[in-house]
Amino acid sequence: MNKLSENWLSEGWMDFEYKKYLLLAYLKHVDDQFKEVKLYPPLADLIYHYEKLKAFESGKSMLKSSFPKRLDGISMENLSLSYKEKVQDEDWVTELQSIVEYAIPQIKHQIEEGKAIYEIIERGIAIEPVGITPIYQREGYALLTFEKCRDIFIYRYTVSIFHHSGDVLRGIAMQFVEKIRQSLVNTFQRIKLDLAKRYSDLPNPSAWRIHSENQVPFEESFIPISKRLLLKTINA
Repeated sequence: MNKLSENWLSEGWMDFEYKKYLLLAYLKHVDDQFKEVKLYPPLADLIYHYEKLKAFESGKSMLKSSFPKRLDGISMENLSLSYKEKVQDEDWVTELQSIVEYAIPQIKHQIEEGKAIYEIIERGIAIEPVGITPIYQREGYALLTFEKCRDIFIYRYTVSIFHHSGDVLRGIAMQFVEKIRQSLVNTFQRIKLDLAKRYSDLPNPSAWRIHSENQVPFEESFIPISKRLLLKTINA
């Protein structure tokens, strides 16, 4: 199973074994992707499902705590009262809770595997400015390269700033421009100057070289990790 439905918990049979089968089939696919060092979109999907399950677990606990209770007994030894819930879970709710309790550690374990791979890749990536960095850095170019490879993948990036619940958040988008070959004449500085001449809306662009010493899947790992590194570097 390549993808786990957004509503996999509520869709289909409310049966523990059936849901376990769906989950394990999906996690098997994710594990196969991770073995090929392909992090995205599987890692982002895992985090989404994990956060949704945790929110359900927390919400159910809050809901149960609001149910009315009746006095069930008195402990003279501890000088305390014990209460019993008046509302008991329906069978399907109990089954759902069992599925959630099983799924959370399974997904968390897979997330940790993905994070470990992410950190290994990130340690092998270096980022450095090309030439003098201008004050305005919300737009510019990223030059992506691999060790022992003369190809240079040029992307134009844009940093967006938006507000959510009082917080200032930043996102980054990268658009492919072209692929060229590095040479003694075609240096990174020269490439930056040529880009400034060709695209007059950025006459003094910010440009960064992002270099990976390891050969990793380009779309599934190198680009998404490069975007996060670039955004972190610009924000710093």
